[in-house]
Amino acid sequence: MADSRVRALQLVDTEFTADTVEWCPLDGCQRLLACGTYQLCRPEDLPAGPEEQGGLDLDQPQVRLGCLYLYSFNEDSSATPLVEVQRRDTSAILDMKWCHIPVGGHALLGVANASGSIELLRLVESEQKSSYILQPISSLTVEEQCLSLSLDWSTGKSGRVSDQPLKIISSDSKGQLHLLMVDEAGSGLQRVASWQAHHFEAWIAAFNYWQTEVVYSGGDDGLLKVWDTRTSGTSVFTSKRHSMGVCSIQSNPHKEHVLATGSYDEHILLWDTRNMTQPFADRPVQGGVWRLKWHPVHHYLLLAACMHSGFKILNCQRAVEEQQEVTVLVSHVLPNSLVYGADWSSFLQHTQSRHCPFPPCDTGTRMADKKVPGVVPSAPSFERRVDTEDPSRSRCQQHIASKMCDLDLYSEEDCDIHLLATCSFYDHVLHLWKWEVS
Repeated sequence: MADSRVRALQLVDTEFTADTVEWCPLDGCQRLLACGTYQLCRPEDLPAGPEEQGGLDLDQPQVRLGCLYLYSFNEDSSATPLVEVQRRDTSAILDMKWCHIPVGGHALLGVANASGSIELLRLVESEQKSSYILQPISSLTVEEQCLSLSLDWSTGKSGRVSDQPLKIISSDSKGQLHLLMVDEAGSGLQRVASWQAHHFEAWIAAFNYWQTEVVYSGGDDGLLKVWDTRTSGTSVFTSKRHSMGVCSIQSNPHKEHVLATGSYDEHILLWDTRNMTQPFADRPVQGGVWRLKWHPVHHYLLLAACMHSGFKILNCQRAVEEQQEVTVLVSHVLPNSLVYGADWSSFLQHTQSRHCPFPPCDTGTRMADKKVPGVVPSAPSFERRVDTEDPSRSRCQQHIASKMCDLDLYSEEDCDIHLLATCSFYDHVLHLWKWEVS
């Protein structure tokens, strides 16, 4: 078995409790990391306005506040490699996801917030042209007086059929699912359908990346449901295999028919989507599984945010190929915290050694279907070499060569290096980690 170690590179105080963290997946922007926070504030904790100087109304409902941070990973700084480039005060953030492809020439970030809305933000160059900022471009309230709890883009699988619409599925605290359409300019959100999916909170909704008419949902009622969005309102399959609320789901973007789910019951299940009568693997992880993320390059590596049990890195290869047990490669517990967010970075994956212990996937093409000036549709990937810089194109659409860094990230020739981030409740900390496998 390969030797591995995890080392913390940096801790960032997010002030409010942090519950979601997402690395930008687009080439040229992979050094960018977004982090969302959530804070439930009592009326007496809020600053009083001029009309309230005589006293606060303690009967007011509690307010959910949040902040959206954007960081840039600087490989030349060993002390503080994550540099904050922007922060935006918002309603509390429950979930967020980057679109896996550029839309209208830009990276898009979708945010699910406590106002019952899905918001789209576009990544643009700052006025100084030295970095990026997130610019809000569209927002849609999917349901009044509820929380938007999760969202997923339909673009997770490498490559995209030319006539495939750009879609978002979201879930809310009233147990509903909402299917949204995004126009190809990325400037508008349109509701396609909404339906009641669960009796209590619908904690999670996710696409089948290989068949995007199919979506999955998990709720506090302990049910995992499968839906065909062409006939919304009636589930095509319901599983009671999890014994508590289902709060994480992700379709494997590299291997068709493989689905991972996690629950408050502290189990991660792997499913063959062609026959979901029973999962083909069941791995206990000693903590509620709030988020699951398949590795952006390696087929079988799965990152899990396991609340009070910290984060886990799982190797699912033998489970998928031979129906054997899932192997836990890393189990890292953070004291006095609940790990809610976790994500892999794609930034270091171009440094893969020929001795890499894990099989890579065919990353394929991540191109917008719409023709963008300066982008060659026949290129094998979105990252391509450019001899001259086209000023009409976003810097996010150009290949940006990375320098060897001073972080000891490339310390051994035969060492596979992975960069990941986690964030946690209560201690309100964003962690940057390096995982080395030799």
